[in-house]
Amino acid sequence: MKWISVVLTRLAPWAAAMGVAAALQAPAAAYTWDNVAMGGGGFVSAVIPSKAQGVIYARTDVGGAYRWDNANGRWVPLLDWVSDEQTGYLGVESLAVDPKNAANVYMLAGISYHNGGKTAILRSSNYGATFAVTDVSGQFKAHGNGMGRQNGERLVVDPGSSNVLYAGTRWNGLFKSTDSGASWSQLTSLNVSTTANENGISLVMADPASVSGGVAQRLFVGVSRYGSAGANLYRSDNAGASFSAVPGSPPGLMPQRAAFDGAGNIYLTYANGAGPHGNQSGTEPMNSGQIWRYTIANGNWTNVTPSGVAAAFSGISVDPANAQRLVASSINLYAPQGGNYGDRVYLSTNGGASWTDVVARGFARDTGGVSWTANASIHWAGTAVFDPFNSKSVWLTSGNGIFKTSDIDAAPTTWTFQAKGLEETVPLNIYSIPGGPLLSALGDVDGFQHYNTATYTNPMYAPAMGTTTGLAVADASTSTVARVGTRLYTSTNGGTSWTAASLNGGKGQLALSASGSVLLHSPENSATSYRSTNLGTSWTAINGLGVNNARLLADPVNPAKFYVHNPSDGSFMISTDGGATFWKFNTLPAGGGDLIRAAPGREGDIWVPLYGGGLARSTSSGWQFSTFANVSYCAAVGFGKAAPGVGYPTVFIWGTVGGVRGLFRSTDIGQSWTRVNDNAHQYGGPGNGKFVAGDMNTFGVVYMSTAGRGIVAGRP
Repeated sequence: MKWISVVLTRLAPWAAAMGVAAALQAPAAAYTWDNVAMGGGGFVSAVIPSKAQGVIYARTDVGGAYRWDNANGRWVPLLDWVSDEQTGYLGVESLAVDPKNAANVYMLAGISYHNGGKTAILRSSNYGATFAVTDVSGQFKAHGNGMGRQNGERLVVDPGSSNVLYAGTRWNGLFKSTDSGASWSQLTSLNVSTTANENGISLVMADPASVSGGVAQRLFVGVSRYGSAGANLYRSDNAGASFSAVPGSPPGLMPQRAAFDGAGNIYLTYANGAGPHGNQSGTEPMNSGQIWRYTIANGNWTNVTPSGVAAAFSGISVDPANAQRLVASSINLYAPQGGNYGDRVYLSTNGGASWTDVVARGFARDTGGVSWTANASIHWAGTAVFDPFNSKSVWLTSGNGIFKTSDIDAAPTTWTFQAKGLEETVPLNIYSIPGGPLLSALGDVDGFQHYNTATYTNPMYAPAMGTTTGLAVADASTSTVARVGTRLYTSTNGGTSWTAASLNGGKGQLALSASGSVLLHSPENSATSYRSTNLGTSWTAINGLGVNNARLLADPVNPAKFYVHNPSDGSFMISTDGGATFWKFNTLPAGGGDLIRAAPGREGDIWVPLYGGGLARSTSSGWQFSTFANVSYCAAVGFGKAAPGVGYPTVFIWGTVGGVRGLFRSTDIGQSWTRVNDNAHQYGGPGNGKFVAGDMNTFGVVYMSTAGRGIVAGRP
């Protein structure tokens, strides 16, 4: 085994002479930003209509929040401004609209595993065009991607005062603001902090019929626990000065969502868990529930569950024009649904005394122009809500987006997929084929051949397997492709059709040699990687690698060479025998990124993002590395088509240049950098996939992964 110490020379000496700031004086390139069009794909936690016609908001677990643009039939993203130090804000745990002014919208945002659990109340007075941020991490924390994320709403604006808000939290009880969310104080009058399932307070309701002295006097608070662990519904009749447990709530179920009917009642849905699915321990299976009507004046409870239906329930809404007319949804039910299996929607015209199963009556699906949803099921239907200005129209959220019917009374009822603009997927890999399509690897929805990144009719991979974690293309033979998730498939026609292969451990990452003759697979959570010379028909263990979750890279020219960077100890490893054996070739600073890149068409030209260590490059297959004096931080690096008249591919990074964090491009091999994004288009940084990649067919076009906002695309 040969050991070589890293050589860290500094490129771009001009930066020291001129000053990095001078290099940034050139104006940033003019770019437009949007998504690679796919349409939905991930779990939409809730749809929240306002009391203003046409103003409807939606929140998601990892993909931010949106406002519906009825004129253009698409959703407008509201949180693309969040930085990579605010990635968790893309997990919106609750959203509240001021009933007096629909321009005032508030969000409780944060994800426990991003940014140390940083949590904020986001406040807008212009329909989400801009936000003020109140960091509440020191008081309470959210987890927008946690169990129970479809519950709610936990955040509510007092119907009597636009200055007063309440926020129910997972771990810290109930809070109140009297200055439109700018500051918060805990209401110790409610003796609830957290629950065993860490979902805490699942909903907060302020009764418009109780407004007195300028504020709602009557509050209801739902708690995510079984009655055996304590009360799960509380009531205050003095604006939160005191609370008392509401007797009679179903003891073996947890409250999900609630709706006032304007006639003195509140309807609540219940399930045996926080949802949207059962938990791993089985203590919350999410397979049964009920719907109840609580009469506020006398405290009477009436069970209005659809007769004979054994299911968990979540969505509930009352027609604003008719207190007897209700719509409700099951959740985590997989019943027959138009050739697939999913949830049911129920309609009542007599206050829940009887219900019509809208799906069983007749179900029709309209893709809304998003071709992959032709057979998609409506599942994890967390919210079902009437359009306040059209009682025939109902919005329904799903694990793959949003559906809407324009006439719930029609038989069959047609449900149209309404997710254009709402790109909520987790991108995990990408490859732009010169002269061919863009290939994607995605969580939950496999991936696509994107022949046109602006349209919704690109083919999805088939057979489907859900999440594609690893994607590889042979650089010198791009018709040879492989993808892996719970299964492994290979293709010899660029991903148009696929052949199943064998597998030694699931998920993980792949690499194909430049010629396509060798396929390497590093399974998830395995220190053993495997090699195949027959596209996965048979495998042998790779010698000398021993890197857990290795991210394998093939040399784009030499089919005998593969590389691996191990961030845990900085090891840079090489194989020169077609991946049969690896050995440690160099050592980089620990703590960098594992997604290293090779410059297209160049043997041994390797670039490594080192986070706080900057950006490293080797032109000797890792024998020596140099870093760039003008890049102080780099989380991702990738390549695109060369600029006109330039012989080297365009380099893209997500990093910090001259003290500015963003997405940069270089057309002179990193000597100078131009920022191509702006502060309104940060998307929380490169997220889970940790990639930036240029398009190999159009100069300047760049793609970036996100934590849940799909694949973003920048175009000059």
